[in-house]
Amino acid sequence: MVNQLPPLRLADWNPTRNTLHQYARIIGKLLSHYMPPSKHWWHITLQVSVRGLTTTPFPIAGQHLEVILDLSTHRMVIDSSEGWNLEMPLAGRGTKELCDRLTAVLASSGVELMPNLLADFKSEEILPYEVQAIDRYRRVINWVNTVFRRFKGGLRRETGPVQLFPHHMDISMNWFSGRLVPGIDPANEENVDEQLNFGFLTGDDSISDAYFYVTPYPAPENWTDLALPEGACWHTEGWTGAIMPYGAVVSADQPEAALLDYLERLQAHGAKLMV
Repeated sequence: MVNQLPPLRLADWNPTRNTLHQYARIIGKLLSHYMPPSKHWWHITLQVSVRGLTTTPFPIAGQHLEVILDLSTHRMVIDSSEGWNLEMPLAGRGTKELCDRLTAVLASSGVELMPNLLADFKSEEILPYEVQAIDRYRRVINWVNTVFRRFKGGLRRETGPVQLFPHHMDISMNWFSGRLVPGIDPANEENVDEQLNFGFLTGDDSISDAYFYVTPYPAPENWTDLALPEGACWHTEGWTGAIMPYGAVVSADQPEAALLDYLERLQAHGAKLMV
C-alpha cells in the first residue's frame, strides 16, 4: 500500500476539494446540534472510514443516525438504528439541492430537522466533483488515519481522537501535557489545556499543497530551535509550527517511517518544553 500512495497536489483538484469541504461542513452542522457535546468541539468532527468519512451514530428524533460521505460510491449514505437506509448521489449538485433533498428524505422517514439548520448552504450552483480526485483523497486519508492512530497508540497521557474537523478540513489529534495554561480560567475547557496538535491538511491559504503540521498551544520558549527531519521546515507567518509536505513523505523510501519519525520527534521536543 505504501508504494501506491497517490499524489495530492491541490492545484489538480482544488475545485473538487472545495466541494467536499462544503459537504463536510453540512454534516458538521448536523452534528453541532444533535451530537452530545464534547470538549474541544470533538462532537462536530467526522471519522475516517474505509468508504470515506462518517459521523458515527448520533441521536435524533428518538433514533440514531449515521451519515456517511461514501467516497467509493460517491453517495451520501444515511443509516438509521430503526433499520432504514437512504442514499443520495454527491456529484452534479449544489449545496441547496443537497440540503433540500436531505431535509426531505429525512422528513419522509419521520426525522424533522431544526428549522433553518442548513440555511447557510443555499447555493444553487452545480459544484465540481471529479471522481478520480475524490478516490485519491480517500486512499490518502485512510493511510494518514492509520499512521496517526499508530502514533497515538505510543503516547502516554491524554490524547484526543484522530478526527476530521469540517470547518478546516484537517485530520488531526491532540496530545495533552496534563498542565493548565497559566492565566486561563480552568472552566474555559476549550483554551485551558496545554497541548500539541498534530494534523494533515490538503492545503490552504498559507500553504498551497498538502502537508502535515505540528503546533503547540501555547508555544513554549525555544519551540523552533529543534533541527527538523529532512524535508520539514518551521512555519512562522500567521501561526507557528512545524510542517512536512505530503510530497516529501510520499517520496521517502519508507513513507510511514518518515511520517512517524516527524511526529514522534516533534512530540518528544514539545513534551520536554512543556514541563
